[in-house]
Amino acid sequence: MKAAPFSDRIPLVIDTSAWIRHRNPRSIDRWHATNDASCLASCPAAAIEILRTARDEPMFEALDKHLSLLPQAPVTETACRAALTAMRELGARRRLPAVDYLIAAAAAERGFGVLHADRHFDLLATVLGFESVRLPE
Repeated sequence: MKAAPFSDRIPLVIDTSAWIRHRNPRSIDRWHATNDASCLASCPAAAIEILRTARDEPMFEALDKHLSLLPQAPVTETACRAALTAMRELGARRRLPAVDYLIAAAAAERGFGVLHADRHFDLLATVLGFESVRLPE
């Protein structure tokens, strides 16, 4: 039986936490199904983090090319303002990685979700209104 995608409706921006864990046996089939449904997306802020995982220049180039071919959630001025607004709204709970605010706001602006393995995005979804999709533990 073919695995169900994490989404077959909206693109999901790949967070670094998901990228690092996507080959997990509990995730890999759904990851491929999501890719086959053309529902994996990238964001420059996430791509910078993901590209840091490249072990060498050929891997960096291949990964960069792959990420650039996905639908994009750019980090616009509007997304930056939304990220700042989210920080204000979260108040004392706002001590999250800055890049996560940018990824979440960029995804929300495009109507995309975020595919992750990081509880930060569940919290950010409550103030930015994007679909938060967690990889299985």
